[in-house]
Amino acid sequence: MDAPRKFEKPPVRPSPQSSPEGCLAVAIRVPVRIVVLVLVVPVRLVWDGLVVSGRFLYRTVLRPVARAVFVWPWVALWRYVVVPLAKALGRLTDLLVVVPLVWLYRYVFTPVGHGLAWIARGIGSGLAWVYARVLTPVGHACAWVVNGVAAGVAWVVGGVAAGVAWLGRYLFVVPAGWLYAWVLAPVGRAIAWCGRGFMWLVRAVGTGIGVVLYWTARILLVLPAIGLWRWVLTPVGRVLAVVGREVWDALGHAWRIAGHISLAVGRVLGTLFRWIFVEPVSWVYRTILTPVGHVVRDLVLRPAAEAARAVGRVTRQVLTAARESARQARADFRRMVFGEPQQPEPVERREPMGDETRTLGRSTTVLTKD
Repeated sequence: MDAPRKFEKPPVRPSPQSSPEGCLAVAIRVPVRIVVLVLVVPVRLVWDGLVVSGRFLYRTVLRPVARAVFVWPWVALWRYVVVPLAKALGRLTDLLVVVPLVWLYRYVFTPVGHGLAWIARGIGSGLAWVYARVLTPVGHACAWVVNGVAAGVAWVVGGVAAGVAWLGRYLFVVPAGWLYAWVLAPVGRAIAWCGRGFMWLVRAVGTGIGVVLYWTARILLVLPAIGLWRWVLTPVGRVLAVVGREVWDALGHAWRIAGHISLAVGRVLGTLFRWIFVEPVSWVYRTILTPVGHVVRDLVLRPAAEAARAVGRVTRQVLTAARESARQARADFRRMVFGEPQQPEPVERREPMGDETRTLGRSTTVLTKD
């Protein structure tokens, strides 16, 4: 048996997109990146500071102000002015326009329309009778007369047209065909042959002039332009492309590095702000203000609230007693001036009251009463 083969890694082929860098790119890259980093770091710091300030200003000032200035006035205008006004206008339109129009259509236009329709049906029946009994026979007679006259006129016009056609054929068509065949066609062929020869001469002269102008322009303009493009502009463009690519890459690297630096500076400033301001304020709030607030709430606010509620209850009781006294005084004054109100007379009910209820074994009606 053959010995097992060892695993061999395939050879790494270079990527077709990766191209070797020249010495010019390597020589430009390092100094350009250093200079760009020095110039971009302050710009990135200022940019990040402006972004943070803008976001804070937008959250705390601009958005509430914009909502208070532009959103809530329109909402209030729509809710408390436009909607009630639209409802009032709709109700007013319904009362002043829709209801009168419905009444007018129902009690005026509909009866008038029915009457006009009845009159129109009567007039239509009369016109139909006149058309069937009077106009139709008269129309048939007129059509018979017109058909006879038209047949005679057609016979006369046909004869005249045949004579005119025969004269036109032998006076105009035959001479015109002879003139075209023996005079105009040969003359036209000769003129066309001369025109083709003239066009061939013009085309030959134009081709010669075009060839001369083409080679003149190629020698004087095209070849110098090709040499300028190939030996001057292309090398300069390649150098400028390398420089521009390196500057752009340097700007990208510098911007990312400046972002990391700005993030570190921001975290340091945030930590200092938390140590200097947030934690002392939080400590003061937890250790001083909260216990003081609890003491004030328990010793001052709650007793004051209880006293206010007790005063409110006493005031409501006093007002209720005063209202009852005033009502009793009005009733006494009315009784003194107008006397006692007349009591309604009791009405005898057919149904028994109290324990005298109707049962199956006992009748309470007048006819069957025990």
